[in-house]
Amino acid sequence: MCKILDKLAHHSEEMGNSTKSHGSALPLHSCVVKRRTSANRLFAIVYSFAILSLLYHHCITLLHSFNMVSLLILLADVVLVFMWTTSQAFRMRPVERRVFVEHLEHYAKNISDYPRLDVFICTADPFKEPPMCVVNTALSVMAYDYPTEKLSVYVSDDGGSKLTLFAFMEAARFAAHWLPYCRRNKIVERCPEAYFKSHHSWFDPETDQIRMVYENMRARVESVVQTGIINLDYISNEGETEVFSRWTDEFTPKNHPPVVQVLLEQNKDEDVTGHMMPNLVYVSRGKSMKLPHNFKAGALNVLLRVSGIMTNAPVILTLDTDMYSNDPQTPLRVLCYLLDPAMDPKLGYIQFPQIYHGINENDIYGGQLKLEFQIEPCGVDGLVGPNYVGTGCFFRRRVFFGGPSSETPEPNHLVNKSINSKQVLAMAHHVADCDFEKQTNSKWGIENIGLKYGTLVEDFYTGYLLQCKGWKSIFCNPKRPAFLGNSPMNLHSALNQTMRWSVGLLEVAFCRYSPIAFGVKSINLLQGLCYTHYAFWPMWSIPITIYAFVPQLALLNSASIFPKVSDPWFLLYIFLFLGAYGQECLDFMSAGETIQRWWNNQRIWTIRGLSCFAFALVEILLKFIGISTLGFSVTSKVVEEEQSKRYNKWIFEFGVASPFFLPITTAALINLASFMWGMVQVLFKQRSFDDLFMQMLLASFGTVNGWPLYEAIVLRTDEGKMPLKITLMSITLALTLYLVSSIVF
Repeated sequence: MCKILDKLAHHSEEMGNSTKSHGSALPLHSCVVKRRTSANRLFAIVYSFAILSLLYHHCITLLHSFNMVSLLILLADVVLVFMWTTSQAFRMRPVERRVFVEHLEHYAKNISDYPRLDVFICTADPFKEPPMCVVNTALSVMAYDYPTEKLSVYVSDDGGSKLTLFAFMEAARFAAHWLPYCRRNKIVERCPEAYFKSHHSWFDPETDQIRMVYENMRARVESVVQTGIINLDYISNEGETEVFSRWTDEFTPKNHPPVVQVLLEQNKDEDVTGHMMPNLVYVSRGKSMKLPHNFKAGALNVLLRVSGIMTNAPVILTLDTDMYSNDPQTPLRVLCYLLDPAMDPKLGYIQFPQIYHGINENDIYGGQLKLEFQIEPCGVDGLVGPNYVGTGCFFRRRVFFGGPSSETPEPNHLVNKSINSKQVLAMAHHVADCDFEKQTNSKWGIENIGLKYGTLVEDFYTGYLLQCKGWKSIFCNPKRPAFLGNSPMNLHSALNQTMRWSVGLLEVAFCRYSPIAFGVKSINLLQGLCYTHYAFWPMWSIPITIYAFVPQLALLNSASIFPKVSDPWFLLYIFLFLGAYGQECLDFMSAGETIQRWWNNQRIWTIRGLSCFAFALVEILLKFIGISTLGFSVTSKVVEEEQSKRYNKWIFEFGVASPFFLPITTAALINLASFMWGMVQVLFKQRSFDDLFMQMLLASFGTVNGWPLYEAIVLRTDEGKMPLKITLMSITLALTLYLVSSIVF
């Protein structure tokens, strides 16, 4: 372990304050190890001895009394030990980085020193992902503080919708007004929707005018999306009419030819002030019901090929539909690493955190995913680097074509041709067709080319395999968030999204490149453990489910299964419980979060464990025995007004009879009943509190966490209350579990 940490320290020097070694007094970036590192390592040692003592106690208990309950508790604790052990890898060497954009001018003195940048934005459904949301994301990056002749934006419309194309035709026209307005007024918030919501124009004619242009554009786009009809009055030339003529009766979202449309072209299109506009290209890859399309990974690989022909920028930024730019200087922050002459040549990508706007004050659904997207990446950044999370990531293009030491194959880039020329467009349509990969017998998504296929979490899998090849990465987390996105505002959508991630992670966990074996061997022990922790994330459902039901059912049957308060082993259980929770709480507090947010995070962690994590385990098991076929479901970005009001009042949204709600409601009812029965036994039946304390502690913990459920079942009358069907089914299931448990106990 010491040797690994020494190697990581050397790696950090290469990825950290390395510009000084080249004689520059003005470093581009810095990297320091966080202060709590030594305390983390010491705690890990102490806690490990406590875990060994617990496992010893389990063995002794099983030797004296072998029964199903003891086996279940042992299983829960073994999984907890496994997950805790893998999580400690994040705490062995957390680092914090800074960049100095003001020093960049000493390294990039001319426009020619700036590398070209291709931006990929993916969307899939104009009704779940409103086109205006995608438009705002595109406009925010088109307005970057970056040479426009070096910037190209590609939009992948995987739904093949003419509504999305129309929205971007409108966006191209609006961009001619928006980009110079941002430059002239030095606007920082360059997403139009976000800017106009936060900036009220009091007696500012220029802002009023640009706002009116934006509102007119939005009205036209939303009208077209609502009616599904593109009014002829909205079409400005014959070229646009010809483009829309491709949408025939045979053109469907799942079966259609490729569409590549150049909406803005550098050196040709100018804004209202005469400045050059960046490239803007719409791409809808060809699809066939007879061929697999490989979800988002397939869409991004098409963009890799199309952009390789048109612009072939050495740097690529990938963004989700709703993840708009919140800082126009973000590409310059990236250049502080890429242009550093002393930077490790194995640096493959720079990942920014996923941060969400619109989250309510207490983040009741844990939508910020603070631990996974902001705290843990700092830990893995001190090892080999963070994983790719699907958005907000700047790549060197060559990482998609082999390892750091391999030669990068040159794409068919037509350097001297206009991107709107017939030859370039013909080749772009060819590589965007659905059978291109099959016809060319290429290894896209399988071997060393492109993003990886075979899982619903193509981002995680791709980043993981890139690091297995030898690439490294950096986590860049500036004070002002680089990107802001939307988070689900109802519980069902949040759990459905997490289940999709969980199924994909389990696919990686049990594939031939499983991190627990291949990752540890290919990268290093600590980095492999980090990937193992993520891949087996849904395994949390096993201990959570066992501890949510077994001790409580035992309490309902007046059975004691834990050490008494007077037993020395009791102190071990309390230490392990408080130690794990206390360490996570300290992580949250150190990251600037509140106690209330930490509490809500651990509650949603419990809810996930009982619902989407458990469902994902069942889903992956069914897949392995050939019963189920996994599919991709787009998370809706549409927000209903009443749901939004309840969310902002910190009220949980149930409303639909979702299967996810059945296990969590059942657990809430059993925990409440067991706690009340425990109180009855102690107060009226003279049962020793010493015997039942641990079980009553767990039941009370579950009861407090279950308050939103009790409220939704009994007290609420709004549309977000718990459906009666789920309540009745949960009561029936709880009674059934009690009757079965009475036989066991």
